[in-house]
Amino acid sequence: MSQKAAVDLVRDELLPGYLHERERLDQIDLWHRWRQEPLTLPRKATPELRNLESISRTPWLNLVVTSTAQCMYVDGYRTSMDDDEESSPPWLTWNANDMDFRQIAIHRAALAYGYSYALVLPGDSASVIRGVSPRNSWVVYQEPAWDDWPMYGIRVHVNNDKTRLIRLYDEEAQYYLSADSTGDKVEFISWEVHGAGVCPLVRYTNQLDLEGRADGEVEPHIGAAKRINKTAYDRLLTQHFNSWKIRTVAGMAEPDTEEQANRKKMQLRQDDLLVAEDPDTKFGTLDETPLEGFISAWRADIEALAAVTQTPTHALTGQLVNLSAEALAAARSSLSQKVTERQKSFGRSHAQVLRLAAAYEGHEGYASDVMSRVTWQDMEIRSLSQAVDALGKAATMLGVPQEALWQRIPGVEKSDVDEWRKLAEQADPVARYRTELERQMGSDDLPEVP
Repeated sequence: MSQKAAVDLVRDELLPGYLHERERLDQIDLWHRWRQEPLTLPRKATPELRNLESISRTPWLNLVVTSTAQCMYVDGYRTSMDDDEESSPPWLTWNANDMDFRQIAIHRAALAYGYSYALVLPGDSASVIRGVSPRNSWVVYQEPAWDDWPMYGIRVHVNNDKTRLIRLYDEEAQYYLSADSTGDKVEFISWEVHGAGVCPLVRYTNQLDLEGRADGEVEPHIGAAKRINKTAYDRLLTQHFNSWKIRTVAGMAEPDTEEQANRKKMQLRQDDLLVAEDPDTKFGTLDETPLEGFISAWRADIEALAAVTQTPTHALTGQLVNLSAEALAAARSSLSQKVTERQKSFGRSHAQVLRLAAAYEGHEGYASDVMSRVTWQDMEIRSLSQAVDALGKAATMLGVPQEALWQRIPGVEKSDVDEWRKLAEQADPVARYRTELERQMGSDDLPEVP
């Protein structure tokens, strides 16, 4: 791409698209985090009312995203190649980029905004993989619902003086450009070849439909979150102004001076007995406004949010009362189904990232291995004794190999399973002898084990 073509593309198409989408994503970001828009108050609302409105806001949609993201951790990589999983080049690249940690931010952004990206570029010893926020990028596809790779993409960094540093990516190179605060003046700086043969941005989508639209876990549910905040504000308003009984007096003569009024108030507080000289004086009370209706409405709003987001109600309310293992599994079933769907989408993107990294590194077999996939850590909440009992029955009654069941034990990570395998081999003299023969002779020359 020529310098003029890069400038024209950024100025006329990519930067305007980025600015338009950024407005929408900024609104989502307010609700995803904890700075959601305030409720509409009367024009002359007092500071007291504004304070009540402020403390009525709760980041519910952040909790919805968190409940899903905390169930999704990649812990392994499987390939159709014959190499050991631990020593396969794609998995080594994954670990070299600390993707065990970086994957979390990629997942959270895709869940919150509907999509996110991973940028894959060549590195010195291994390919470089980094997550890219959709709020700082704009990527163009010819067919958004079909294409695996985009046509173009930009990353935008805004400086303190509102000028922008822009990185443009296509199938050949990455280009560095700058733009002023208005976006009208775009200048070319430099460029360098990346050698991928494709635009090196991989998309992660939360829910991608056949028209290329990707909805997140925040935007569709802003209305439900607003209702919860409104109900909380109404309850706080009632609690603040009308949550106690008010004593009333009718027919009592008003004190002549302020001193007499204060003396009467003191007398009432000390004696707690209302006495009036005038026989026509009547005492009464105005009852407080009950809060049970507001609390019930608040819980109903939360249950509605839980239903439409497939989030267990107890994850939003914190209330969990003596549920059996079966009842708890049923309460989490909708979340488990949602997590499984997201794992299919994100897992495909992770495999695409690792194949592109393998292509950079010259591992043609791994780069073209369409059977490769990542594996996910089992995050289902089960008691340890219940899980071990079920896995033990699977091994004894169904003949499932014990080593294949280790990774299904709750709380066990892939690194634990790998360590257990090494310890088992060290304890097994036959396995230890075979490992030594493989080291000396090679696996192809070994006799078959009877």
